[in-house]
Amino acid sequence: MNPLICPECGELDEAPGPGPSGEGLHCRFCGHVRPFLRAPLLCVTGPSGTGKSTVGRLLIEALADRFVVLEQDVLWVEGLRDDSPDHRPFRSTWLRTAAMVQQNGRPVVLFGTVVPPEFEPLPERALFSRIHYLALTCDPDVLADRLRARPSWREWDEERIEEMLEYAQWVSETAAEMHPPVDLLDTSSSPPEETAKAVRAWVEQAAHGL
Repeated sequence: MNPLICPECGELDEAPGPGPSGEGLHCRFCGHVRPFLRAPLLCVTGPSGTGKSTVGRLLIEALADRFVVLEQDVLWVEGLRDDSPDHRPFRSTWLRTAAMVQQNGRPVVLFGTVVPPEFEPLPERALFSRIHYLALTCDPDVLADRLRARPSWREWDEERIEEMLEYAQWVSETAAEMHPPVDLLDTSSSPPEETAKAVRAWVEQAAHGL
């Protein structure tokens, strides 16, 4: 079920807007307004090695009564991967999936490396009231050591580590300039449990629009 297809006229509306009352989805082709929960999407992002997966596992139980915690990497499979810089099929699939999950009444907390320029221009962005971004960061030396300590099957050679360090620096330097701005949380010296508490606080505040 594609949430961008109008159930009334069957047209693919890649830019549906909210209904007159600000709720639901309004089809640009036939004017039909259908019920649709446009909740905020909460993205916990950041470079590889900053602790996203570990924190995500810690938060599943803590947030289970109010949120759905999902990990982007589970769909990083053949068919959704491509050579484009923005990985559009992968990003679009996740936005559609998260939007449908949220129809059950609980916002999605999505863990995985993504920045606003990769989500905000997509048609599926219209399925959410807002997307909040929190990027986990850490000191370059700490990040490099974490990546070197990973199992060999993950193939973190020095060239790939250097690329990730450059990406991490770019995220930290441009976070405040992105649209919307990306919040930052340094995980260099914090144990995973403390980082999880901080992320949980951010999730709860962002979900309430604070």
